[in-house]
Amino acid sequence: MRKTAIRFLLALSLGGLLGTALSQDLVFPIGEDARFNWSDLERFEAIDLSGQTIEVFGPWLTVDRDLVLSVFAYFEQATGATIAYAGSDSFEQQIVIDVQAGSPPHLAVFPQPGLAADLAARGGLVPLGDELADVVRENYGAGQSWVDLGSYPDADGNVQFFALHYKSDLKSLVWYSPDNFADAGYEIPQTMEELIGLSDQIVADGGTPWCIGLGSGDATGWPATDWVEDLLLRTQPPEVYDGWVTNEIPFNDPRIVGAIELFGTFAKTEAYVDGGVSSVGSTDFRDSPVGLFTVPPRCYMHRQASFIPSFFPEGTELGVDADFFYFPAFENLDLGTPVLGAGTMWAMTRESEGARVLLDFLTTPLAHEIWMAQSGFLTPHLGVNLDAYANETLRGQGEILQSATTFRFDGSDLMPGQIGAGAFWTGMVNYVSGDSAQSVADDIQRSWDALR
Repeated sequence: MRKTAIRFLLALSLGGLLGTALSQDLVFPIGEDARFNWSDLERFEAIDLSGQTIEVFGPWLTVDRDLVLSVFAYFEQATGATIAYAGSDSFEQQIVIDVQAGSPPHLAVFPQPGLAADLAARGGLVPLGDELADVVRENYGAGQSWVDLGSYPDADGNVQFFALHYKSDLKSLVWYSPDNFADAGYEIPQTMEELIGLSDQIVADGGTPWCIGLGSGDATGWPATDWVEDLLLRTQPPEVYDGWVTNEIPFNDPRIVGAIELFGTFAKTEAYVDGGVSSVGSTDFRDSPVGLFTVPPRCYMHRQASFIPSFFPEGTELGVDADFFYFPAFENLDLGTPVLGAGTMWAMTRESEGARVLLDFLTTPLAHEIWMAQSGFLTPHLGVNLDAYANETLRGQGEILQSATTFRFDGSDLMPGQIGAGAFWTGMVNYVSGDSAQSVADDIQRSWDALR
């Protein structure tokens, strides 16, 4: 394997638009970092794609754009291909326009599987084939979940594998202060029963177990939808979740109402929440974790996704001042270790030999490790070297993804916008403000019925 620091030039072009070219040294000289599966490149060095340009369109700008380009550089060096990446904050609208106009890129990077499914049903995506689906099934933690996430009916109603997952976000986390837990003698709960028991113990000791805030400007309410989705995965089989997000199972089904009420066990128990129940709907989600770091602590736990440390007080050291644990499952329900999250799905919108080879490259451990070693990347790929993660926080989150028995994408993102980013958000605010779970679920179902 070559040991050299090579240079690359990536012209960002798509649909006649030319962006600024990027030229820099490869972040990790080939062969010199023992954490990476460099042997993965050998297969691609035997494939000559010289003269081929692969157009990729996605949502990434600034930092994430530069990071994905760093991954592309190794593929380009191995194959001779040129990858032209364009990013846009209007990706969701533009990709539909491009497909309808007959001028799509070769590959599109979808933040929401629902949009990919819509385009597949309209004949706008190219099937990726069973062989690639088998690679995902065999090499990813909860592999069938990832295959299912990328499988949609085509224009004839036949379900095919259309989208490859690459780059994950993790939501099933509880954040805490290790010092506060140690001072109080608390241990990390391993089951939901233990988590509820710990919450009760904290109250009995005179403390407050949870910080919860649903405020988010025009998007107020969304943090509660994550709670409900996580809890539904811990009280019902994944098939119930799947039926719920498509409304094959009504929103006011008793199983869904039960998950909302279980959220209420945490958010509507006065002694459980920093500031009391009245603060839940009005506290901004960015401010809600601050209580973990006060002296004495205003709360001991905060359930939120992997991005929340961005809003921790300046100077907070992860792994020391703050850490996390898996939002646990119920021991007595035997539903495995479900994980809620999000991420991006890569689909082919125009047939291309080079695009197929690039998708194959993205299933290799190396293509994950290059980004893992930098920032903002998690993967369920079982073949990666976990030591490649940039820090122990990312490594721990990666281990949770790998060990999941079920993965499900954020449910509100899979629902129609009027529901997932509308009635559901509003309903959760109404619920913590005093409405019953049943009345909230009935209202959301009526909104869904009105779409038909």
